[in-house]
Amino acid sequence: MTDLSEQRPPVDNPLDPVALAELGVEVLPLTPSTNAVLAERARSGAPEGLVVATEHQTAGRGRLDRTWETPAGTALTFSTLLRPQVPPATWPWLPLLTGYAVAKSLAAAGFAAVLKWPNDVLIGDRKVAGILVERVETPDGPAAVVGIGLNVLLPAEQLPVPTATSLLVESAGLGHPVPDRTVLLASLVQTLLETYGAWQEGVEDGAVARLRESYMRVCDTVGRDVEVSLPGAERLVGRASGIDEHGRLVVAPAAGPEVPVGAGDVVHVRPA
Repeated sequence: MTDLSEQRPPVDNPLDPVALAELGVEVLPLTPSTNAVLAERARSGAPEGLVVATEHQTAGRGRLDRTWETPAGTALTFSTLLRPQVPPATWPWLPLLTGYAVAKSLAAAGFAAVLKWPNDVLIGDRKVAGILVERVETPDGPAAVVGIGLNVLLPAEQLPVPTATSLLVESAGLGHPVPDRTVLLASLVQTLLETYGAWQEGVEDGAVARLRESYMRVCDTVGRDVEVSLPGAERLVGRASGIDEHGRLVVAPAAGPEVPVGAGDVVHVRPA
């Protein structure tokens, strides 16, 4: 078996594995996918709250199996294992909850982050972070593996597409330094687990409604005219009027009733 640690590329601004280990975060020098690592750990009985991060992810995936890869040491790429004990009908909130937590953490670091439904994290109109939540069947019941990829130190010339950005690029315009990657990762993990805990503990006592209100305050999609691409080349055009109690985007077409669409049913959501 090939030793991946021997193949790892150099990293100029490495994560601090000792400091992060105190928070329950394991740092791998190189791995194809942190989600895949945690899915295997979940099946082997790993506890909720385990976090695996990597300096270099070589086969990352986004929604709809889109690829996601960045040069070593330029991103925060990590996955968190959750074992929700809530009704299955509330699980669709997990991707939205995660996006909200990332945006909240970035706001605390001085970045005006917003959300594109369901969980793309933007600064302005450019994507700075992506999220992939996967359900994993385990002997202890279903688990959720929450993967997050955040562009931190990518210079403008290395951004994969014109619609992407990084904290390095945004910091130049704000006139303040890029956050330390270790400190920022610790903040992201803490905010995610706190947000998840509050949602799960109060899911029968109005927590979903509170999360919905908080999410909508930072969701830049709501209030815009959008074009929703659905499977089979079907399109839905209208005003994004809100988020319903199931986390679905509610679209009001020019004629006819409002239509709720779930994240699993959508290929793209773009400005109309």
